[in-house]
Amino acid sequence: MPTSPYDFIRRGRDMRFATSAGTDMHERLRKIAIDGAAARGDAELIARIQTNAHLAEYFGPNARTEVPVAGTINGRFISRRIDRIIVDTAAKTIKILDYKTDTDRRARRDKYKIQLQEYRDLLGAIYPGFTISAAILWTHDWTLEVI
Repeated sequence: MPTSPYDFIRRGRDMRFATSAGTDMHERLRKIAIDGAAARGDAELIARIQTNAHLAEYFGPNARTEVPVAGTINGRFISRRIDRIIVDTAAKTIKILDYKTDTDRRARRDKYKIQLQEYRDLLGAIYPGFTISAAILWTHDWTLEVI
């Protein structure tokens, strides 16, 4: 809780910076496409992504970005946008990737788990019988965490 006007202003400035940095990172990641040796988008981010085969899959030719999904969960209408998704109809699997720019993973982990569960629930209604997995890309250290 801010104790002075200076603390209040600093907290607001810090929150705006964090929001802006997160929005910028999402936009940079949204534009990346990797298909074998061919790639387009931010070269620095592509290099980071290509060091992890599990992560690189989410930026490959079978992945989609910023996919809208909506439906009703427990009587409540929910509309979301999934950062990255791979739907494999032959294997009946779906892989979800969500980017998070937080530097403290514990701060909002419970909220993020709920968000990813909502994605699973919404997609489960659209794709009955599919196995759905979800992961978070923590962009501050490029860790891929399966949730």
